[in-house]
Amino acid sequence: MSEAAGKRVLITGATGMVGGQALDYALGHPEVGAVTVVGRRRVGREHPELREILHGDFSDCAALADVLREQDAVLYCIGVYTGAVPDELFRAITVDHTLAFAGVLAEVNPSASFCLLSGAGSDPSGRSRMAFARYKGAAEAGLSALGLGRFHSFRPGYIYPSEPREEPGLSYRITRRIYPVLRRLAPGSVITDRRLAEAMVEVGLHGAGSHASPFLENRDILGLSPPDLPA
Repeated sequence: MSEAAGKRVLITGATGMVGGQALDYALGHPEVGAVTVVGRRRVGREHPELREILHGDFSDCAALADVLREQDAVLYCIGVYTGAVPDELFRAITVDHTLAFAGVLAEVNPSASFCLLSGAGSDPSGRSRMAFARYKGAAEAGLSALGLGRFHSFRPGYIYPSEPREEPGLSYRITRRIYPVLRRLAPGSVITDRRLAEAMVEVGLHGAGSHASPFLENRDILGLSPPDLPA
């Protein structure tokens, strides 16, 4: 694809909080010429640069080979909250589906950038007692082994929603209430969904600059994203 036509970005999880913000930003980005969304249901939007592909079974992503072959950047924003589904399904979504998808990308288009929405505390060693940290870490370890040329894993802390939503649990409701305090006292531990999404798109398009590690902690993400955006 020529540079004049713009870069191609693919987003999964675009019906979610961060993926939806990434979709908005990518569609308005001057360097992006086409955005493809892959998911189980439609995002409910119309845009001349938007293409939607419905894919119901992320345990088998072979059918996505052709569309993945075309992409410059892939943002993988699929995820579920801890406790929202049984542990076996939680691991399948977090680890197995991620690696099945990225495995196809590595086979047909290894030079594309791949940005994973992970989380703070992710443990690639697999020793953590927390399922979230263990499974996100397993996904990161598997992705690192695939040989993707430009792999970046984003590990945000608490993600503050820009739009009103029903919080998934008590801890989220509490954290949302005290977010203004956390932003003042521990600014490196929180980030807005919008700022996170925009950083993911920019890194997908341009890389992480001088940041050598593929793992981007919350403070790293804040340092990469536009300074005029709220944390």
